Amino acid sequence: MTRIAYLNGRFAPISTPAVAVEDRGLQFAHGVYEVLKAIGGRLVDLDRHLDRLERSLAHARIPMPTSRAVLALLLEECVRRNRLAEALVYLQIDRGVAARNHVCPEEVRPTLFVTVRPARFPTPEERTRGVAVITLPDERWARCDIKSVSLLPNVLARSRAAEAGAREAWLVGADGVITEGSASNAWIVDAAGVLRTHPLGPRILGGVTREVVLELARARALPLEERAFTRAEALAAREAFLTSTTSLVLPVTRIDDRPVGDGLPGPVTRTLARAYAEHAGLAIATEE
Repeated sequence: MTRIAYLNGRFAPISTPAVAVEDRGLQFAHGVYEVLKAIGGRLVDLDRHLDRLERSLAHARIPMPTSRAVLALLLEECVRRNRLAEALVYLQIDRGVAARNHVCPEEVRPTLFVTVRPARFPTPEERTRGVAVITLPDERWARCDIKSVSLLPNVLARSRAAEAGAREAWLVGADGVITEGSASNAWIVDAAGVLRTHPLGPRILGGVTREVVLELARARALPLEERAFTRAEALAAREAFLTSTTSLVLPVTRIDDRPVGDGLPGPVTRTLARAYAEHAGLAIATEE
């Protein structure tokens, strides 16, 4: 089936839409984005994603091109037209088309486009055996809390991870702290049994899945701290996992080719993976 995209008021086959040469998203990466998943036609955590989108737009000084209610209807229509039971929805809003100049004229209308593709979630083997990550220096800019389309350092880090046979790269700051992954949030259960992830702030993107998992952990009274951890603490951890819209709650069982704990997903990770899958409406909720 032909995939259907949306661009500035028009639905068309994905091969048809085109962004203008002088679009500021193309020339300056002056844009923000969201990735949502749809399960059974339902957009998971839609309000949380729209909340984050509005925050990113405000920080990037990009006006909302339409009302929040209309945008929600537009996303739902894109999912409907693509007829996918499990879909990933990509939404991008950038500052629009204007003659190339660092200062953008106020009257320029933002560019809005949406694409939809089949969702590819972690395989049963990845969920039951876990995945590997490598650590790399965090070379990104100082406002990682904005979900910007400027992702070159992330792309390069993820490519290096793939070349090393790993699922993800965990990024390490100059202070030795693991901030997050190139496209995910990083978690450990430390040597004392405390679930930890980096606190919110400019150094990380506040993941929607991260937010949900924190709520699930608190509801189960798990020992929990939003507190940074170092590479050394990650290597000494009992468990580790990563979270994102596409990776869900995914066990990490090797870091820099060293096993985490006993080298298998631990009980906290398994509990939260099942709880999150149930929250999202995924069939893997019942898997052990």
